[in-house]
Amino acid sequence: MSERCVGMVVEGETVWVVDADVPEDPELPVNILADNKWNLQDGDRATALSVMLRRCASHIKENKVICAYVMASGAPLGRARVEPLLKSAELRGVVIAAAAQHAVVKMVLKKAVSRTFGDQKFDEYCKDDAFWKAHTTGKALRKTSRPAAMVVVAGRQ
Repeated sequence: MSERCVGMVVEGETVWVVDADVPEDPELPVNILADNKWNLQDGDRATALSVMLRRCASHIKENKVICAYVMASGAPLGRARVEPLLKSAELRGVVIAAAAQHAVVKMVLKKAVSRTFGDQKFDEYCKDDAFWKAHTTGKALRKTSRPAAMVVVAGRQ
């Protein structure tokens, strides 16, 4: 038996969404069904966020998603510019709220994955082609979508 899940990562004004069938047995690979990139529309920000909320909620409802794994925000390092981080956080909040309307939302911290999942760090898994061949089946993932798939693979454990 498996359940329909999505992995979602917000970067700037883009949401990376990976749809997957996740088997109950964590030893079995995740079957990738879709690999999407949603960009926040131009124009009025409030309207754009509202459109993204509806898009996300509709996607989750229409595809009967049971669980949404969302990469949680982390603390900025060093002298990171604050404004882009805040804008990403706004969009992440919209995605979380939309997903929670129709699915269980599980927040996945990147640093927690590095500490609790296997021997590599999160970013190393995302670059490891052999890891993806062993842990996924179905549609091929774009390398830029691997973080969204990784929150599903690591989050289910």
